[in-house]
Amino acid sequence: MNARAAPIVQQSWAALRRYTPARIALGRAGNGVPTQAHLAFQAAHARARDAVHAGFDVETFADKVASSGCSAITVRSAAADRQAYLRFPDLGRTLGAESKARLSEPLVAPDVVIVIGDGLSSVAVERNAFPVLRALWGRLQERRYEIAPVVVALQARVALADQIGEVLQARLSVMMIGERPGLSAADSLGMYLTYAPRVGRLDSERNCISNIHANGMSAEVAAAQACRLIDSMFTYRVSGVALAQHLTSSTPDRAALSTKHDTARAL
Repeated sequence: MNARAAPIVQQSWAALRRYTPARIALGRAGNGVPTQAHLAFQAAHARARDAVHAGFDVETFADKVASSGCSAITVRSAAADRQAYLRFPDLGRTLGAESKARLSEPLVAPDVVIVIGDGLSSVAVERNAFPVLRALWGRLQERRYEIAPVVVALQARVALADQIGEVLQARLSVMMIGERPGLSAADSLGMYLTYAPRVGRLDSERNCISNIHANGMSAEVAAAQACRLIDSMFTYRVSGVALAQHLTSSTPDRAALSTKHDTARAL
């Protein structure tokens, strides 16, 4: 004799679910959640795990960047493979010896270097990084900033951009990287901006723009926010908490925040 399935009890505030991707007001069936909600959770968890372990084809992505008119350089961190990357985070913050030597070749010191790294979700990079790069690159060119070739990095952590920026003698680094996948989004891209990048920079010394994906922040909005931050960083010559203090303690001069390259270089 088959046991009767427990009836699904709906939550009175289920209407709020349309305002958030968070798992709220799922209801219950006996002592557990309804089958549909349980299966949706399992599927989201599987997507998140797959995103962490998915491979990143740096050469193909670099070719795509180059085809858009931006020169690109591929590098990799000191992590030999994905398992080493996940088990020893510091390896992802350090350039491999060959990559460091390649970046050490003579190059005009740029104002900005853009690094695109797989991070914890190469899926996020493949889906979202290129539109952000195109929008950001155009805005930086309008401001006449000197931009280094785009650096596409394998097995990368956020702080890898610190060493890359230091080797290239860049005044500012922008790291686009796959964020840690969650149950609401496994393809979320983050941007980390650091003034005067160098090895040893603290997280409090950088600014972050996160949640860039199809159901989050758009590429255009992310690029516009990044440009405003970059202008502010060149104006105040700081980033992170120190920049936030400048922006909250006084009303920024809009003319200063839109400073062109020539004026910014004179600071």
